[in-house]
Amino acid sequence: MYKRIAIIGLGGVGGYFGFKLNESNTDKKFNITFVARGITHDIVKASGLTLHSPEHAHTNTRPDSVLQEISALTQQDLILICVKAYDLENVCQQLLDIVTDKTVLLPLMNGVDIYDRIRKVIMDGVVLPSCVYVASHMEEKGVIVHKGNTGKIILGRDPQHLQENIDWVVDMLQNSGANITFRDNPLTEIWTKFIFIASFGLVSARYNKSIGQLCETLLLKERAISIMEEIKAVAERKNVQLPHNIIELTFKKAETFPYHTPTSLQLDVHSGKRENELELFAGAIIRYGIETETDTSNTRAIYAEITEKLRLS
Repeated sequence: MYKRIAIIGLGGVGGYFGFKLNESNTDKKFNITFVARGITHDIVKASGLTLHSPEHAHTNTRPDSVLQEISALTQQDLILICVKAYDLENVCQQLLDIVTDKTVLLPLMNGVDIYDRIRKVIMDGVVLPSCVYVASHMEEKGVIVHKGNTGKIILGRDPQHLQENIDWVVDMLQNSGANITFRDNPLTEIWTKFIFIASFGLVSARYNKSIGQLCETLLLKERAISIMEEIKAVAERKNVQLPHNIIELTFKKAETFPYHTPTSLQLDVHSGKRENELELFAGAIIRYGIETETDTSNTRAIYAEITEKLRLS
């Protein structure tokens, strides 16, 4: 009996991994469904999903079905959630009648609170903590462009279902050609990524400065470090093990980006976009700070400043 797989969201992440999963499904062991909204749905249903990537000579793929509404899904064995963070609760509400005890949910999203947010809505199923690295974006509706290294997913076991057999999920992802790393507990990797994207995202958004400018400007660098220190303190109180030199490593990572690289939160804030990653970054730090009785005053300050900037825009 084949497995049913659904990919919800066909942006840069969902489109890239959805394409690879569908193209590798040559023996039809899986029934694959793409779920996309609006024009993206119409284009992919009519013409297939397009991926421009050095990894694939063939650029177009057609899944077994393309749906516009999550409610149209039947029960699935695996659901990849690849939506923006601000859509997560809405998607989870729509999945309530679809998820069973055996459904595996794999959120391919940024953030350290994704697992907790899903579990506040969905009690059933198996949720795999994960983080993702891929340089891909939606060039236009139904068209994804990928450059750089092969997309990477680091995933681990559901802490509420440690004995659940998820080998088939890992095998399927690996067979797609993606770079897959399995950890029993992937929290170190998830928080390591978060300490970079949250600190640089918040400071770059506050001052509208690139990653390179942030690294060379003393005030901005100091504010980023203060946020990193708060995230590190929260992680320690949540028993997440981070490298002792995580702040130094984070700045070394930043140096690998081109000087004028903006962050996504910076772009959203300075275009006046109300739906953005501010809550994903600062909101999560502040909430976990309250939960763990950790001082997050620096994060609170920059959160207030960005909120005011958005109010005035």
